[in-house]
Amino acid sequence: MSEFSGLVRRHAKIVMVGLAGLGMALTSAFAANNACDGIKVEVTKARKQEYAPLVVSAMTNKFKPAQAKFFTIMESGTWSAAYVSTPVSDDGVMFFQTVDGKKQFRDVWGGYAEPSEKPELVSWAKKLGAPQDLAKCFAEEVTERR
Repeated sequence: MSEFSGLVRRHAKIVMVGLAGLGMALTSAFAANNACDGIKVEVTKARKQEYAPLVVSAMTNKFKPAQAKFFTIMESGTWSAAYVSTPVSDDGVMFFQTVDGKKQFRDVWGGYAEPSEKPELVSWAKKLGAPQDLAKCFAEEVTERR
């Protein structure tokens, strides 16, 4: 009977660890879905028209604004980030800050990132001066978009 009881306890521990892991995975998935809550992320015609010339002006190699393809445009307070593809560069996220009513280019992030790199991405964006909510949304967008 003692051997049976030990086996039951061991299986119960395995089940509990498994359930705890599942709970953490579900919590992470739920948190990921909310990373952009409160951030404007819609790519509307008006927003494309506003951001396309900004993207062109920030680039060394010029192209027509209509050639900029936006995946998302994120805005929080005076900061914004446009995830964009152009004919003269790799896809990237261009960060802008509104100063005296005008959006000014701050920096661009390009490349590929794994979900495990989200903390580093958030830190990078915050060092630019981007607010926490925009930094988190940016990290989510570049690691989850495939």
